Amino acid sequence: MEYDKICDEILECDGKIRYVGIYDYGELYDKMKQGLKSHLSREETEISLSQAVYRWSTRKKTSEKIGRPIFALAKYEKIFRITIPIGGAGLILISTELDVDVNEIVDKILKIKNKYS
Repeated sequence: MEYDKICDEILECDGKIRYVGIYDYGELYDKMKQGLKSHLSREETEISLSQAVYRWSTRKKTSEKIGRPIFALAKYEKIFRITIPIGGAGLILISTELDVDVNEIVDKILKIKNKYS
């Protein structure tokens, strides 16, 4: 999959997106909005993503009963964080500003993801 291209498209689809990372098979492809500083170091980001992969695997265990997970959302004091599955075991991780319509952003991201799936 063209992860760098997907990161670029997602980052450009909305001005409120701060960061996009795709974590798949132990590799991290990521882009930060130009002019912004990351809240987490590269190492902290990779640890956070590996934890997100684990959490995602637990969500899939109930999919036969409640349906396939589409995205997960967490609100922090400084950002929204959206997690969306991609590929075999991969995840897209997006952080946004707080003054966004999360559903609108998720819809944009899903369209981009589906273009490459």
